[in-house]
Amino acid sequence: MSETTNTNEEKKKPPLNGRRALPPNNSNDEENEVPEMEAFGLIPRGFNPKDYLRVVDIHMFKEPHEINKQQHHTDKYYGPKLIVRRGQPFQIQIDFNRPYKPETDRFWLEYLIGRYPQQNKGTYIPILVGDVLKPGEWGAKITHKENNSIRLSIMSSATCIVGKFRLYVAVWTPFGILRTQRNSAIDTYILFNPWCQQDAVYLDDEKEREEYVLNDVGIVFHGNINDIKVRSWSYGQFEENILDACLFLMDKAELELSGRGNPIKICRVASAVINSRDDNGVIAGSWDNTYTYGVPPSAWTGSVDILLEYYSSKQPVRYGQCWVFAGVFNTFLRCLGIPARLITNYSSAHDNNANLQLDFFLDDEGKLDTKITKDSVWNYHCWNEAWMTRPDLPVGFGGWQVVDGTPQETSDGMYRCGPASVQAIKHGHVCFPFDAPFVYAEVNSDIVYSRREKNGTQVIEKIDTTHIGQLIVTKEVGGDGMMEITEEYKFQEGSAEERLALETAVMYGVKKQTTQDTRYQPQTDVDMDFQMQKAVLGSDFKVTITFRNRSHNYYTATAYLSGNIVFYTGVTKTEFKKHTFSVQLKPSSSSPFDVVIKSSEYMSDLLDQASFHFFVTARIKETGKILATQKAMVLEIPTLRIKTKGEMVADKEMSVIVEFTNPLKQTLENVTLRLEGPGVLRTMKKEFRQIPANSTLIWELKCIPKRPGLRKLIASLNCNALRHVYGELNIQIQKP
Repeated sequence: MSETTNTNEEKKKPPLNGRRALPPNNSNDEENEVPEMEAFGLIPRGFNPKDYLRVVDIHMFKEPHEINKQQHHTDKYYGPKLIVRRGQPFQIQIDFNRPYKPETDRFWLEYLIGRYPQQNKGTYIPILVGDVLKPGEWGAKITHKENNSIRLSIMSSATCIVGKFRLYVAVWTPFGILRTQRNSAIDTYILFNPWCQQDAVYLDDEKEREEYVLNDVGIVFHGNINDIKVRSWSYGQFEENILDACLFLMDKAELELSGRGNPIKICRVASAVINSRDDNGVIAGSWDNTYTYGVPPSAWTGSVDILLEYYSSKQPVRYGQCWVFAGVFNTFLRCLGIPARLITNYSSAHDNNANLQLDFFLDDEGKLDTKITKDSVWNYHCWNEAWMTRPDLPVGFGGWQVVDGTPQETSDGMYRCGPASVQAIKHGHVCFPFDAPFVYAEVNSDIVYSRREKNGTQVIEKIDTTHIGQLIVTKEVGGDGMMEITEEYKFQEGSAEERLALETAVMYGVKKQTTQDTRYQPQTDVDMDFQMQKAVLGSDFKVTITFRNRSHNYYTATAYLSGNIVFYTGVTKTEFKKHTFSVQLKPSSSSPFDVVIKSSEYMSDLLDQASFHFFVTARIKETGKILATQKAMVLEIPTLRIKTKGEMVADKEMSVIVEFTNPLKQTLENVTLRLEGPGVLRTMKKEFRQIPANSTLIWELKCIPKRPGLRKLIASLNCNALRHVYGELNIQIQKP
């Protein structure tokens, strides 16, 4: 060997550090070279490997209709390789060059993963053939012998690494070990197994497994507490290349392969890699209504396009907001076999200093001071729950865990959140990892309105203990309806248990400011509330403010209504309506006041979720006290209509028609339509230059559905003036 090649060899080796003998093994994609002949010493001249048992072929039974994918519930994955779940036996057949003789022939299987396989790390797994299979432990036994072939039943460990393994068959000869060649066609994907009792993600209800692992479409609840909106999302966890893209996310996060059998670790690193903050992860968030060089968050109809784009470009995909992060996270979890669901928390607190209260500061006229108010109430916030045991916590905290991929706050120095036990949050045991105090605040904070007087003293005008986390929901099992899960997160508002949970949380270090140091005597004999008329985007509507004077006194008050266009995160963009009026309050009576909001006042500044936030404050002259209340409102957005033409049979061409009527008084420009349906068609896009006011566009396209059964088509329309326009249709695809 000459000098030059020698230095090249040295360059190839990764740098070692003093702490470990081997470099980190954190890529499922990299491989090592495995020798086909591993000699025991000098090989005698007459040695001919052909004299010994030799593997001619290996059958994996990997087609969707064959035994392995059927028994392992992996028949929906679009993938030419074997995909099985851990802790459950699967079958393969080996053809030798002659009949196998157990008395003299010795062979074994080797499963390898990553670049530096080691037996003690679970990345190199030799399996000897035995007589019995022990449940949940690696092993193999012969179930059938015929001519030159044997059938093997192979059991994987219920705690083994989740990923793509390489398979070799090794044969012992007196002079060395002979191995099969590297063959990627017999690579085996091993996933989490919610059907296996020894698996950390075991879920005992078949209906729930079908929903939380096998359902590839879901529902996102958005809008706000007074006006809940619904849209479908295509998770597409079985679509082509999605499994590889999800495994790539763990490589991207540099999660050591030996940790990839642990759902807690996987959730923790995934919650960081789903967003692009600090690690160039999957989705770049944008909440400022400008989506240059990217897709507006509301235009996405599912996760597949996002994951595939990231997998090929390795660069963050633009843009997402909370439901996009949660949708993609759900795909990732279900794809790997971790039961998961998407959650919406209405009136979600984003508490910047985690003191369990949102501080809204009013100026001396009772208007909101936006300069010093840093906390915000999100109309809604979406996160995920993943199902797993928590052996790292005391008994009773397993089950659903909150994980959140939306970048809100850092945790251990990175933008990530979870897994946090829902049960621990409910009982206030927020000392348990990870990020329970933050989630506790999202569903339990109080809103405190305070005002600084001229002399500098701070007066608390109102404390609202019920506004935050009023409703927490997810899609029901086996249907498209809404299931309320608020009581999984908190006890009945005002109950003794709720107080106790709060005291526990405070004891464990959730900061709760006391209101002792500031004067707080609210006006108790006058109530103020307001209602907003439901309205379609582009129309006028009215807000009705009602005062109820329960006392025997005459009061006069000055009221101020502030209408703001807000991001769904509760952050104000513009105040579009200011209205001050004075009120006479007669004893023991209620008085309504109407304020009309014209479309011309709001249309020019409207943001993509058509969200308003109204603040009403009133000062009672006689007592100097302030009443304050706030509500969010979402306009009705028109929908898309989807129809089909002709018969709908797997592998036969069918037509889909999407229609939309422009309801606005203006022409829509540069409109993008998207349509997708897992198992029916890959995402299609079409651009339209203009849609004049009140006119209808019709888009007809052809597709060939792949999978029979009940499927869903999901469409979205997007342009600068109008976003969050959706349509969907359930269709039944017949067997050919």
